[in-house]
Amino acid sequence: MARMLDWWFRIKFWKRVAAGFVLGALAGWAFGPNAEVWFSPLGDLYVTLIKMIAVPLVFFAVINAVASLSGQKSIAALAGRTFLWFALTAVLAVGVGLAFGWLLHPGAGVGTLKIASDYTPKDVPGALDMLMNLVPANPFQALGGAAQAELHDGTKVLVPRNGTVLQVIFFAGLVGFAMVKLGEKVAGVRKLVGEASEVMIQVTRYVLEFTPFGTFGLIAALVGGYGFDQLRPLLMFVVALYAACAFHITVVYSGLLLAHGLNPLKFFRGAAPAMEVGFVASSSFAALPVSLRSATHNLGVDKDYAAFAVPLGATIKMDGCGAIYPALAAVFISQYAGIELSLSQYLIIALASVLGSFGTAGVPGTAVIMATVVLSAAGLPLETIGYLYAIDRVLDMMRTMTNVTGQVLVPVLVAKETGMLDHAIYDAAPSNVGMREGDAGDLE
Repeated sequence: MARMLDWWFRIKFWKRVAAGFVLGALAGWAFGPNAEVWFSPLGDLYVTLIKMIAVPLVFFAVINAVASLSGQKSIAALAGRTFLWFALTAVLAVGVGLAFGWLLHPGAGVGTLKIASDYTPKDVPGALDMLMNLVPANPFQALGGAAQAELHDGTKVLVPRNGTVLQVIFFAGLVGFAMVKLGEKVAGVRKLVGEASEVMIQVTRYVLEFTPFGTFGLIAALVGGYGFDQLRPLLMFVVALYAACAFHITVVYSGLLLAHGLNPLKFFRGAAPAMEVGFVASSSFAALPVSLRSATHNLGVDKDYAAFAVPLGATIKMDGCGAIYPALAAVFISQYAGIELSLSQYLIIALASVLGSFGTAGVPGTAVIMATVVLSAAGLPLETIGYLYAIDRVLDMMRTMTNVTGQVLVPVLVAKETGMLDHAIYDAAPSNVGMREGDAGDLE
């Protein structure tokens, strides 16, 4: 058994997911409609596991990111400016994701998904109610799923309430700021939260190991129930995501650099090593050592500030995974499922994507959790997100490169605004931006 597990884990993760996709498609074709009955439980279990880890992962990640400000007395004044740019670029990224969803229509004209018979569209609150509902009346209820009592067939039951993860993010941020204020008085709690965040990241890795089997079940049920024609929208979604991320990097980021009087080509040459590692490893944490070196040695950001901003960005600055992808996925799934989005739902998607981008852990695969957050907040069917995860490895490379680019960009912008940018280093634009041995760290 141990030998078999060792053999299994020696196979690269993306190859295992690809194998699950191919084998699932073949099983769906071979078994036909029976595949939906036999294999869909695997997919259902996978979706349930993803939902299981979403709230605790976001809760501890947000607290840990905000609490990391404690002890950074020398750069505390820069924190607000840094968070402002994190939020602004996230808003722009959400706009790009929605715009490419509207322009390319990746889910239009492909038929309607067969949604569970007991699924009913959730009531979407207005803009004012949406903002008011960010504050949980009972944070423990929000952490537990924020269930509400309803009558069903004469029986009182508990059902999940919309927007609960947004309440978790709000409460977690408040707790994080309180820990910053209390400083060393809560050093033990801060350490515990950091360890809890690491535990949840490890739990996430365990759950993601089930992805090949979940992919097999979801694709087998899909092909068996609907045939290969239902898989065609996934290719268009890949095109839409890559186009949206490329636009965000080359147009939006370049525009921000030009507005600050900085040469975009020199920025991209300096940031190239971090971007390369992010693309290959699909992990902001794996690219972190190279991102830090690129920001300081290649682009001239003050080392003390970079030591704060770049790691923080690797935790909460996720334009690709936490903003573009969930927004585009929500539009895709609404088109795919034949659900017309209202203005309130678009506002909820935008708000949930921006806030959710601050809680996306920088490890491979967690973007699907943020997409689940956004779909849940907008009242869209959660089950459909599983189909996109079948091609997640291909998506994750471009998403993560976008994340890493933004994580290097914001410190450069803030350093420029505050006089902490060494223009001599930035303008040098090293011709050799290749990675030195050991810079990449652990690329598991």
